[in-house]
Amino acid sequence: MAAVNDGARSQAASRSEAAAPGVDNIVEVRSITKFYGLDVHALDSVDLDCPRGEMTTLLGPSGCGKTTLLKIIAGLLAPSAGEVRVNGRPVTRPGPERAFVFQDFALLPWATVLRNVAFGLELRGDARAGREERAHHYIAEVGLSGFETKFPHELSGGMRQRVGLARALAVDADVLLMDEPFSAVDEQTRRKFQEDLLRLLDVERKTVIFVTHSIEEAVYLSDRIVILSPRPGRIQQIIRPEISRDISPDDIRRDRGYIDTVEEIWGNLRKYLE
Repeated sequence: MAAVNDGARSQAASRSEAAAPGVDNIVEVRSITKFYGLDVHALDSVDLDCPRGEMTTLLGPSGCGKTTLLKIIAGLLAPSAGEVRVNGRPVTRPGPERAFVFQDFALLPWATVLRNVAFGLELRGDARAGREERAHHYIAEVGLSGFETKFPHELSGGMRQRVGLARALAVDADVLLMDEPFSAVDEQTRRKFQEDLLRLLDVERKTVIFVTHSIEEAVYLSDRIVILSPRPGRIQQIIRPEISRDISPDDIRRDRGYIDTVEEIWGNLRKYLE
């Protein structure tokens, strides 16, 4: 396992590495600061670049601003200061190049699985035949063939989250923003989701920004792990796990690099809980 830095990482160092020549950074976060009201300082001068085609995971103690940063990148929240650019264009609102997968599924309760998955395509004006064909494809990709006519209340929590993922993939956004998407499911389902997500991303080649509280999940899934400090959130460290993706999912979890990275991150985060 190799860490990008030793110990706490300065914002200047973060910006220096992020701007490395030859790297195609699809998301550029510059000096993002966020206040809620007068007394909650959520984020402080965050600089971060996300390379195209990689999964970047935001990890840190509760309240460190992970979801806030994700929502600012999504255009769902305005920063108090700073700027986000996606594909070189400033983010001022949600856009078609970004798709959000919510922790609580955010499905339309009155719509079938097929309609939910096709909803983003419907909003952008795609013809019905085309959007339903695309929705059918992604419903199959997430393992829900045969459930197209079911409604959200007829599905398990894991199945509802698969619908949310299929909907995000169907719109063919450049960037998937995922806010603790597996936190509401049991451990067995969560592991299967992790394996399925890696398989889907190997095919789809999306850029993903992922929020989780799970160190193991972050190490298992990520190309890079961004560790944030307690509020106000600042980038403390960026780690790039050295794990072979050519071995089986079970072997990844037994890999020495996986185990060492989990332990290093836990050692870095433990001090915030003492």
